[in-house]
Amino acid sequence: MATPHIQAEKGDFARTVLMPGDPLRAKFIAETYLDTPRQVNAVRGMYGYTGTYHGKPVSVMASGMGVPSIGIYSYELFRFYGVENILRIGTAGAIADDLSVGDVVLAMSAATNSNYAAQYRLPGTPAPTADFTLLQTAYQAAVSFRQTVRVGSVFTSDTFYDDADSLRDWQKMGVLAIEMECAALYLNAARLGKRALTICTISDCPFTGESSSAAERQESFRTMMEIGLQTAASL
Repeated sequence: MATPHIQAEKGDFARTVLMPGDPLRAKFIAETYLDTPRQVNAVRGMYGYTGTYHGKPVSVMASGMGVPSIGIYSYELFRFYGVENILRIGTAGAIADDLSVGDVVLAMSAATNSNYAAQYRLPGTPAPTADFTLLQTAYQAAVSFRQTVRVGSVFTSDTFYDDADSLRDWQKMGVLAIEMECAALYLNAARLGKRALTICTISDCPFTGESSSAAERQESFRTMMEIGLQTAASL
C-alpha cells in the first residue's frame, strides 16, 4: 500500500513512530536502540525502520525539514498506515534566556507563522497542542532518568534565515524555542484524531551564538531519543 512518498506496506509501521528530521538520525536511532530493526522506507532518502524497544514495536522515520515535509509524512503515516502516535524528536533554537545547548524542551503547544491551518477553513485561529497523555508520559520518563526538561510553547517558523528580528517578541510571550515542524504535526494529529508530541533538544542559541555541530545533532542528543523511546514503550 505504497503512497507517493512511502514505499512500505500496510503493517510495516508500528502504532508509535519516532520522527526526527534528519534521515541519518533515524538510521542512528534504529541501529543503536531498536532490536531487530528492518528498513521499511527509503523513498527520497527518508529512511524508516521498524523494530522493538523493550519488547514493544516501535518505528522511527525521518520527516525532513519544515512544515510541508512533516505535513506530508505525518499525514500519510496517520492516514494510510494506522499510526496512532508520532513523537517528533528534533532540534530547536533557544528563545528563553535560561536555555542552553543540550537542554530538552517538551512542546506543550506551538505558535506559528505558517499558513498550514488555512486548509481547514476554520472561523478563527487554531491552537496546535500536544496530546496530554504523550506529554505526561514523556515528562515522567524524563523524571525517571533524572533529567530536567522544560515544558511550554515553541514557535514553528517557515523560515530558517529570517530578516525580521522577531525572536525577542516571541520571548516576551513566554515561548521557549524556535523550530520548523511542530505546528503542522499537531494540526495533522488533531484533524485525524491521532496523538502527537514534540521533544526538542536545543542545538543553538541565536542570542548568544552558541551552537552544536552537524555530527552532534545527528548522534549526540541522546536524552531526547531515550525519552521518546521510553514514552513509546510505555504506551
